[in-house]
Amino acid sequence: MKRAEFLNCQIDFLKHNFRPRPETNFWVRKALKDLKLRIKNLKILDIFAGTGCIGIAILKNIKNSQIDFADISENATEQIKINLKLNKIEKSRCKIYRANLFEKMKGKKYDFIFANPPYVALDRILEVQKEVLKKEPPVALFAGKDGLVIIEKFLQQVKNYLKPSGKIFLEFDPLQRQKIERIAKEEGFKVVFKKDQFKKYRWLSAVKI
Repeated sequence: MKRAEFLNCQIDFLKHNFRPRPETNFWVRKALKDLKLRIKNLKILDIFAGTGCIGIAILKNIKNSQIDFADISENATEQIKINLKLNKIEKSRCKIYRANLFEKMKGKKYDFIFANPPYVALDRILEVQKEVLKKEPPVALFAGKDGLVIIEKFLQQVKNYLKPSGKIFLEFDPLQRQKIERIAKEEGFKVVFKKDQFKKYRWLSAVKI
C-alpha cells in the first residue's frame, strides 16, 4: 500500500507514483487561507492534478467548493477516482477530465486555478534523486531543456479560464523564478512570488491586470 497524508486527507499513489511533496503541502496550506476568505460558492480547477491531492484537500477543507480535476495521464485520472472515494468526497462536488492543459475546459471560468505542472529541466536530470527517477512517471517530472515548456503554455492560456477576480497558484523550481516573472508579465499577470518552508521561492499567486 502506498499512501501519504496531505492536509487532513489520505492520498493513495499506487497508480500514479508521485508521492505528494512536503513543499506542495506547505504552499497549498497557505493558499487555502485565500479560499477561506471567500464566502460564495467557489469553482476551482486542479490542473496537472496527478493524485488529486490538491483538489481533494480543497474539497475536504473548503465546504463551499466545487473542483474540476484535469490531467493528461489515464493513470492519474484513475488515481484521482480512488482518492476521492478514499476521502469520501461526494461525486456531485467534482468532475475529472483526462486532458492536455485546457483542451476540455472550453467555456469554463474559475475563481481559482491550482497548478503543479512538470517543471524539472532536462539540463538538471543529474541532480534528480535516482529513487525519484525510478519511481516517478517522466511525464510528471520533465518539461523540456529548461523545465518551462509546460509552464509557459499554461501561462499563455490560463487567463482565458479565469473569472475577472480569479487567481492562480503555481508551483515551480526556484531557479525558474526570473523567467516565469517575465512570461507572466508578458501575459498580463501581476505576480507575487512566495517561499517554501526551506526559504526557497517555490510558488506564486497571480491575478490578471
